[in-house]
Amino acid sequence: MEIEKLNVGIIGAGRIGRVHAENLAFRVPEARVLAIADLNREAAERIAARCAIRKVVGSAEEIFGDPSIRAVLICTSTDTHSDLIARAARAGKHIFCEKPIDHSLAKIDAALAVVKEAGVKLQIGFNRRFDSNFARVRAAVAGGEIGSPRLLHIISRDPAPPPIAYVKVSGGIFLDMTIHDFDMARFLIGEEVEEIYAAAGVMVDPAIGQAGDLDTALIVLRFRSGTIGTIDNCRQAVYGYDQRVEILGSLGSIATENCYPNQATISTGQTVRRDLPLNFFMDRYTESFVSEIRAFVRSVAEDQPTAVDGADGRIPVVMGLAARKSVEERRPVKLAEIC
Repeated sequence: MEIEKLNVGIIGAGRIGRVHAENLAFRVPEARVLAIADLNREAAERIAARCAIRKVVGSAEEIFGDPSIRAVLICTSTDTHSDLIARAARAGKHIFCEKPIDHSLAKIDAALAVVKEAGVKLQIGFNRRFDSNFARVRAAVAGGEIGSPRLLHIISRDPAPPPIAYVKVSGGIFLDMTIHDFDMARFLIGEEVEEIYAAAGVMVDPAIGQAGDLDTALIVLRFRSGTIGTIDNCRQAVYGYDQRVEILGSLGSIATENCYPNQATISTGQTVRRDLPLNFFMDRYTESFVSEIRAFVRSVAEDQPTAVDGADGRIPVVMGLAARKSVEERRPVKLAEIC
C-alpha cells in the first residue's frame, strides 16, 4: 500500500531552499513538494526542474491559498520570517522556518501568538541538534553517563567571513552565527541559561567593524544549575570549518572533534598529518539537514510536537541580544533583563 505523502510548499529558492527541496525530493519519501515560490522565477524553475516540482509560483500567497498543501518551508531572508510564519499559520499550514524567527522579540511574540491561535505546528531550523555527534553528546548528558555537567565548551569558527553585504543585514555575529551555539548550549545541557557575559572584537576584517558588527567573541554562560559554559566564535579559521564540543561532568567527559573528508593519517619521517577538516557547513551538516526535515514531516504525519518549537526559536534570540548588551556595557547580563 502506498504511503500517504505530506504535500509541501517551499517559499524561497536560494541556497537553503535548494537544499531542502533536494532532500525532500530524493531522501524523504514521506513527503513531496507541490510548489515552490520565489520572486526570482528562474532560480525557482531550476530547482523545480531538478526536483520534479510541479508548480513554480511568484508569491507565497499562492502557496498559502493551495488547499492541497498542508505544510510550508520558509527559506527566505530573516526579515520576512515572522510575517510569513503568521500568514502561513492563518492559512492553516504547518510550518518549518529557518532560523532566526526575527531579530525583534515583539515580532517573534506576535508570530508565535498567531501560530498558537491557529493550532498549527512550527519547527525552527536549528539543524545542528540533528547532527549525530552532538546528539550523542546530548544522550550522554541526559542518560547520566558523565554525571552532572560542570563545564561546557563549544568551539564554532567559520572558515571565512561572510560578504559585507550579508553582515550589514544579518543582525550581527550573535544573531547569525552564535545563535546556533546558543541553541546547542541549551540542547546539550538540557536546561536554561540565566546569565551571559561576552567579550568580543574585530580581529579578522576592519570592514566588519565598519559595518557595525564583530568577528571574534568569547561568551560565558551560567546555567540555572550552576553549570558554566563557554562559546568560542571567530568568523575565520584558516584551516577549515571548526565545530567542536566538550562537556566535563562529575563522572567523566564527552567530546566531539571536527569532521574530515577522510580518516586517513599520513606518517613520514618529518611529520604525522591528515587532511584539513571539511570547509563548508553544507558538507559538515549534510545529514543533519535531512534529519531535521524528516523529523518535521514525521511530527505532522503523527500529530506530535515538533523537535524545535517556537520557544526554542525565541530563546536563542534573547541570548543573542543579551550577549550584544554585555559587550556594549562590559558586564554580565541576565536574560531576565532582555525578556
